Amino acid sequence: MRQPPDFNRLARLYRWMEFSSFGPWLWLTRRTFLGNLAHCRRALVLGDGDGRFTRRLLRANPAIRIDAVDGSAAMLQALVRQAGPDADRVRVHLADIRGWHPPAPIVAPPYDLIVTHFFFDCLTTQEILSLAARLRSAVSPGALWIVSEFAVPPGWFGRFVARPLVTSLYFTFGLLTGLEVRTLPDHASALGRAGFALVERRSRLGGLLIAEQWSVHQTNSDLKNL
Repeated sequence: MRQPPDFNRLARLYRWMEFSSFGPWLWLTRRTFLGNLAHCRRALVLGDGDGRFTRRLLRANPAIRIDAVDGSAAMLQALVRQAGPDADRVRVHLADIRGWHPPAPIVAPPYDLIVTHFFFDCLTTQEILSLAARLRSAVSPGALWIVSEFAVPPGWFGRFVARPLVTSLYFTFGLLTGLEVRTLPDHASALGRAGFALVERRSRLGGLLIAEQWSVHQTNSDLKNL
């Protein structure tokens, strides 16, 4: 297994690095489906960085409880600080998500929400498939999976703008964190094979940024032949 990237030293700079690169667009993409989550009661938030989305979710939904998983202790500390007075509704797990399993026995109630904002780009397609298959048994029927990611759209914008930009981001984060992944994974095929179905997809900046809402299939037949 590859060495996990080290985001510890970026924790205090993460927000400003993001804003200087993309202005408000990454944050606007994260919050695309926030208004659809008022009914959720138990969330699994993976790799939320400095925790700004976790904070907003806690404020928007006073009944939700969150398990937050990250491989960076500094990022988790920042997340707890962001949670502020709502930190008692957050349980943190310091772990490499590639080997993490939901607490056993399966949590009760099961997760009805999974959130991954700009997180899949640190994994390979196979790693996402493995993760999604593990989580499939820990979610309730109809659970939602909210995804924000970079994408390379078709056409000239994808070839001449989006792809070089994504390549430069991988190069930069490779230098800063040791991230070894160098190409965007096919998270859509991985989630589909693991038993999740795409409900809605929105894009920003010409398709460079995407926000998706996935839901659990009602049967487990999709899990065959993983």
